[in-house]
Amino acid sequence: MLTALSVRNIVLIDQLDLALDSGMTVLTGETGAGKSILLDALTLALGGRGDASLVRQRQESGQVVAVLELSADHPARALLRDNAIADDEDVILRRVQFADGRTRAFINDQPVSASMLQKVGGQIVEIHGQHDDRALVDVATHRAALDAFGELAVEANAVRECWARLAEAQQGVAEQRAQVVAALAAEDYARHTVEELGKLKPVVGEEDELAERRQQLQQAEKASSDVVEIDEILNGPNAPTPALASLMRRLMRKIDGGANLFQPIVDALDASLATLDRTTDALDELKREMAFDPGELEAVEERLFALRAAARKHQTTPDELVAVLDKYQCDLDTLQSGESRLKALEAEEATARARYREAADILSTGRKQAAKALSAAVEAELPDLKLGAAKFIVDHEVNADRVAATGFDQIAFHVQTNPGTAAGPLLKVASGGELSRFLLALKVVLADRGSAPVLVFDEIDTGVGGAVADAIGRRLARLASTVQVLTVTHAPQVAARANRHLLIEKQMVEEGAFMRTHVRPLDKPARQEEVARMLAGAEITNEARAAARKLLNAVG
Repeated sequence: MLTALSVRNIVLIDQLDLALDSGMTVLTGETGAGKSILLDALTLALGGRGDASLVRQRQESGQVVAVLELSADHPARALLRDNAIADDEDVILRRVQFADGRTRAFINDQPVSASMLQKVGGQIVEIHGQHDDRALVDVATHRAALDAFGELAVEANAVRECWARLAEAQQGVAEQRAQVVAALAAEDYARHTVEELGKLKPVVGEEDELAERRQQLQQAEKASSDVVEIDEILNGPNAPTPALASLMRRLMRKIDGGANLFQPIVDALDASLATLDRTTDALDELKREMAFDPGELEAVEERLFALRAAARKHQTTPDELVAVLDKYQCDLDTLQSGESRLKALEAEEATARARYREAADILSTGRKQAAKALSAAVEAELPDLKLGAAKFIVDHEVNADRVAATGFDQIAFHVQTNPGTAAGPLLKVASGGELSRFLLALKVVLADRGSAPVLVFDEIDTGVGGAVADAIGRRLARLASTVQVLTVTHAPQVAARANRHLLIEKQMVEEGAFMRTHVRPLDKPARQEEVARMLAGAEITNEARAAARKLLNAVG
């Protein structure tokens, strides 16, 4: 329930703090005293549209704070948690309106958007007036109201769950179908690519190995002529080794004959021959290492160029050709297995659709029964509200082809105000006074089945009096046994039914400095005087006081 309302600098209200309680509270006062201002302030706190004109003159900003006490399982608390907003013991809605038109919104002192404030506030407080375009006048709320009346929460949840599974199955079919279509469109190219790369058989890292080998072979090819020339010098017809060996043998014979002076030359020749032998061995080793096969270089280059050409064709690198081959092979596999997978998913979708239809049929049947019962229950309330000739109609349209989380049904509340006239939507057919009474009858019937915990009625008794006003008062009192009711009224019969009575009046501050709206709780004598004023008008007579006392005692 709404436990407190604090208003600062809103139009005629400079400072106002109201403590509220359960049951029924009426707000009365002279025309222009500020009753509408108070409701505008409450609407602002609930996320309604801001307006710079709401800020009190010569003030930079105004503020409204609404303190709400909720049960632990109220849906608004789940909404707070889902949006990472602190879920404190009390829920405090605060709205700041600046004179330049800007607004700021807070829930439990945490900044939020105005739309979030409206979502939370709308689940807790409903404001009803003669020309209200919210709450039960909004067709979007009618289906939920009917489900609440018919106690169809289980059936409605089953439809939502089946719809979610069907939507998931439909998404799976759509994605698989898209894959199959894409694979079919690229089938020829995929087959050609798989065949081409399958023959090429690319290997990750192969390009680097081939490039390195090619470089080695090219170096060997360039150095081969130098090796031949060295070999010709060392081992050809003019090779030095035989001549040096022959010379060394002649000199050794001379040394044997006693010519020792040639010994150093022989030693030098021997060392030279040994060096030439080592040089020849090194040359042989180099020739073995540089064994050059022109056919191998051609094969290496052919393979390397083929890999690079394929990479250019597919706009990738040679190392990524393996992934390209895998991709197109996967596309072909998808094409081969995709249709069977698609058929399996389509079968799952058909099963999900059948379960959805079954659940939606059950819910639709329940709604049909609830619609008859709701029409009868509301119409039972109408005679006392001077709407005895009127009809309340739950327009129930069923479209079995409709697939939605809410089922097959479109629900709208229609009324027929007089026999022979056409029925139509509440807001279009009913006049202001009739609309408020239809809504009151509807709220009475729905009070214990999903109603917001706080209901605010703004002068719904306008234009009626006597027995009708009393009937409205009795129904508001019935509502107040289930939910908290706040009502702005000019009808003494309604005011007399309240548990608490607040008088809204204008006060002059500082001898004409400015006017302000003031709210005063009334005790029993003051309340009797206010009801007498409502009965008599400007001049309160003793007869009016006696009638007020009788009225209060009769309902008390």
